[in-house]
Amino acid sequence: MAQLQVSNLTFSYDDSPDIVLENVSFNIDTDWKLGLIGRNGKGKTTLLSLLLGKYEYEGSITTSTAFDYFPYQVKPEDLEKTADELIEAWKPLVESWQVMIELNQIEMDAELLYRPFKTLSNGERTRIMLAVLFAGDNEFLLIDEPTNHLDIHAREIVKKYLSSKKGFILVSHDRDLLDAVCNHMLVLNRQTVEVQTGNFTSWWENKERSDSFARAENEKHLKEIGKLKATADRSKRWADKNESTKIGYDPIKEHDRSISTRAYIGAKTKKMQSRVSNFEKRIDREIEEKEGLLQDIEDVSDLKLTPMRYHKDVLINVRNLSLRYKEAERYLFEELRFQVKNGDRLILSGRNGCGKSSIISAIRGNDELITEGTLEVGAGLKISYINQDTSFLSGTLRDFAENRGLDETLLFTVLRNLDVGREAFNKNMEDYSEGQKKKVLIAASLITPAHLYIWDEPLNYIDVFSRMQIEKLILEFKPTMILVEHDVRFQEKVGTTVVKV
Repeated sequence: MAQLQVSNLTFSYDDSPDIVLENVSFNIDTDWKLGLIGRNGKGKTTLLSLLLGKYEYEGSITTSTAFDYFPYQVKPEDLEKTADELIEAWKPLVESWQVMIELNQIEMDAELLYRPFKTLSNGERTRIMLAVLFAGDNEFLLIDEPTNHLDIHAREIVKKYLSSKKGFILVSHDRDLLDAVCNHMLVLNRQTVEVQTGNFTSWWENKERSDSFARAENEKHLKEIGKLKATADRSKRWADKNESTKIGYDPIKEHDRSISTRAYIGAKTKKMQSRVSNFEKRIDREIEEKEGLLQDIEDVSDLKLTPMRYHKDVLINVRNLSLRYKEAERYLFEELRFQVKNGDRLILSGRNGCGKSSIISAIRGNDELITEGTLEVGAGLKISYINQDTSFLSGTLRDFAENRGLDETLLFTVLRNLDVGREAFNKNMEDYSEGQKKKVLIAASLITPAHLYIWDEPLNYIDVFSRMQIEKLILEFKPTMILVEHDVRFQEKVGTTVVKV
């Protein structure tokens, strides 16, 4: 076991004025199973890159251990090679037999090592890379979002595999994975960094208690500040009024006033002014104690949704449906049956490649698909759609809003609620992180009135806190939805029906 010590780590990219990490400090043991979480854009992947020595930085990173990183880079020309050929580039000191031992643990046939990499599914590629990653010795492993684009079956295998390992940092937004795998959490809060023993759920429960205490303390300080300000203001008015009587008086009305009265009034005024000064100092102390109480509060801001109700109860009717593409001979699936009614939130579940996204394409009227059976889509049905793909996003947000006929101010407001920083509004979207791009698509869908919201893997790259916001939104407004999403917690919270494809 070794220590990893990070002290006053500060970093910003050369082409950006924004500070990604500022004065970050923490100590961890390299045999921990460490979950790393934080809002999109807080610097999780950047932190891993700094540990790998990719960039220059201020501060210090001290450790005696070496690092390795998942996912490995796959160049276009690598797709023609086999995984066995790529091992040498990924991890030069590891031999094939060591990888095969890990493949057995991650429930994969060693024969897949000898297939062209381009023929492997996302799940197969992920598991092979993880097997290579853990085949070495004496390294602290940096694992960046291993379950993106994986179906539930593949996620369960990866979860089981990682739970048997130790000595890694895992960046993930999958709460189920973090709970099953991690024994410590490293959290990049809004203003601070904390390390805590336990998994995501235990950290979140502690945070909710801490946030509740901070809110109560903040309220207490606000009330005390209000009382002190009122008392100080009243005393100040008394002092000013008293001071004004020192000079000038009516000898007829105040015939008994002597010259010594002025000194008495002055002393009394000075005493009152001293009391005002003391009140102001106490106010400053209360404000100082209040500051910082709410700096790391993760308020799940309320979002708004304007779903439309369809005039009929049934929006989509599928009976004995079989589906294939024109150029394919085999059907993706056969004899599928389901209905989507007003208020339903239907989860399409199944392994990658089983046809979930193809069902969505058929509902949206894709001419490349051949169907047998019944697929009835309600006439005049308005659909708001989120695609898995974000590569088409380019240009400015203002151009995006104009091209889609969206209210620009409303789009910006929803993005701010999803914790997209204002500085992003002046950048081109091709420079956004994947999480920010996904949030643009989600925000655009949210502000589009529709009878049916179809979201195809909307949560890839979306941080935990934004996921909880979206869950809260769906449960409050109860839109009619078809969802493809492999986050188990999300499914359990928002789904009303699960259809296995």
